[in-house]
Amino acid sequence: MRQKKVAVTGGLGFIGSHLVEELSRENQVLIIDDESSGHVENIEHLSLDNISLDRGDINDADLVDLFQEVDYVFHHAALASVPLSVENPLLCNEVNVTGTLKVLDAARQTGVKKVVLASTSAVYGDNHNLPLSEKEPVNPKSPYAVSKAAGELYCRIFSEVYGLPTVALRYFNVFGPRQDPNSQYAAVIPKFIESILIGKQPVIYGDGEQTRDFIYVKEVVEANIKSAESDLTGVFNIASGQRHTVNELFQIITQLMGEELEPVHADPRPGEIKHSLADVELSKSLGFHPKTNFKDNLGETVRFFVEDHKLKA
Repeated sequence: MRQKKVAVTGGLGFIGSHLVEELSRENQVLIIDDESSGHVENIEHLSLDNISLDRGDINDADLVDLFQEVDYVFHHAALASVPLSVENPLLCNEVNVTGTLKVLDAARQTGVKKVVLASTSAVYGDNHNLPLSEKEPVNPKSPYAVSKAAGELYCRIFSEVYGLPTVALRYFNVFGPRQDPNSQYAAVIPKFIESILIGKQPVIYGDGEQTRDFIYVKEVVEANIKSAESDLTGVFNIASGQRHTVNELFQIITQLMGEELEPVHADPRPGEIKHSLADVELSKSLGFHPKTNFKDNLGETVRFFVEDHKLKA
C-alpha cells in the first residue's frame, strides 16, 4: 500500500501501533485513540512526518470530518478484555458495538474504500471442532465476544445494504513487542518474560498442556494490509494454523533467556478453553500466508522486552 490516506482507530495500542509503523512508511496515517489503553510511547520511535493523532473517543469524535479523503479505515479501538466486559457490559457495548457502528456509518458517508475490523477468535466460544473454520457458528461466552460478533454482523450489513466493503479479522493469540505485560489482562507471553526478567517464578494455570494458536503481531499487520487491498469481503481467521502448549512456550522462552526458573502451577482459570487452533485456508485467499517462524518471532519479542527492561532500570 502506497500513497494512501488511512485511519487507524486504537493506533496507539499494541497491534494498532505496529500497523501504524508499517503504514506510515509510505502513507499518511491518522490515529484516533483516547489513550484509555494505548500509549503514545508506542509510536515515539517513529518519524511523525506522515502521522497525525486525534486524541478522541470514537463515540465522541466527529468521524465524518476525520474520515474526509481517507481511503481505508483499520478499526482497532476497543475494550479488549473479557473480564472487564463481564464487570461492565454496558461500557463494552458502548465502545465495541456503538463505536463500531459509528465508524462504519462515517466510512459510508465519506466514501471510504474499505473498513477492516479487528475481531477475535473468542466469538467461537468453547467449540471443540478443531481446527476452527469460519463456517463454524459463533457461540460467544462473554459480553466482549458478543460485542465483537455484533461488530462482524454490522460489517456484513454495511457491505450488503450500503455497498461499503468490509473485512472482519478474527485474531487468535497475537504476541510481539510492545504488548503490555503489566496489564491485568495481559497475554501469557509478556507475562512470562516480565516475570523472568525480575526473577519471579512465572505462573502456569492448570497443567500447562492447554494449547494455543499463536500469531506474531507483524504477520497480523500484513494480514490487515492484504485485507484492505483485496477485493474480498467477509470474515477471516488470522492465525498460524499451528498450536503450542503453554509448557512448550515456557521452555522456549526460558531457553531464549538463558534461565532455568521453574514455573508455579496454579488452579485452572474458570471457563478457560483447553485447546485452540485455526483453519487458515480461507485467509490465504487474501494473499496472506503466515510464516510460522514461532521460535524466531519469540526471540524478537524477548529481545524487545530485555532491552526495554534495561532502559527502564
